Amino acid sequence: MGVKDDMKLIIGLGNPGERYAGTRHNIGFEVIDDFLAMHDLTMTDQKFQSDYTIYRHGGERAIIMKPYTYMNLSGEALLPMMSYFGVGMEDIVVIHDDLDLPLGKVRLRYRGSSGGQRGVQNIIDLLGSNEFNRIKMGIGRPAPGWKVTDHVLAPFNSQERELLQPGIHRAANAMTDWLNGTTFNQLMNQYN
Repeated sequence: MGVKDDMKLIIGLGNPGERYAGTRHNIGFEVIDDFLAMHDLTMTDQKFQSDYTIYRHGGERAIIMKPYTYMNLSGEALLPMMSYFGVGMEDIVVIHDDLDLPLGKVRLRYRGSSGGQRGVQNIIDLLGSNEFNRIKMGIGRPAPGWKVTDHVLAPFNSQERELLQPGIHRAANAMTDWLNGTTFNQLMNQYN
């Protein structure tokens, strides 16, 4: 029913709405926003509980999406989009926050567990596989006495923001390289 051809898809994970803007859990959205700014693109379309746009370069096409299902149901936006556009698992990248990486650190991975990240876990559950490309963005561990939920839903302070910005830009560059034909394996060697 959908458009079937070689299409890539990049999904940034986060929570919709002003209340969550700038929080640690929304770093996937921020990487997408940085990529869009870099390529003078805007989110122009909506489908399957997501805002998205199509990135075109040298005959290549890719869906760049931000779901508004809320983090823990991210797969409910991703799967229908993949199905509609005929995107295979090897052609997706999921960008998400990671508590176990230092603030601003970027790590690319091809497979693995969710590490407790519920949006990623929902995607794994619905795909029935953990073998998909990810760009993990370090947000650090909570301060002593802080709950994980409070930490991930808290905004970055100005000092953290300074440390974070180069990592966001690095992840957006990795997206660009992947969309322009660098294999994910090559990207892991280059960016990790």
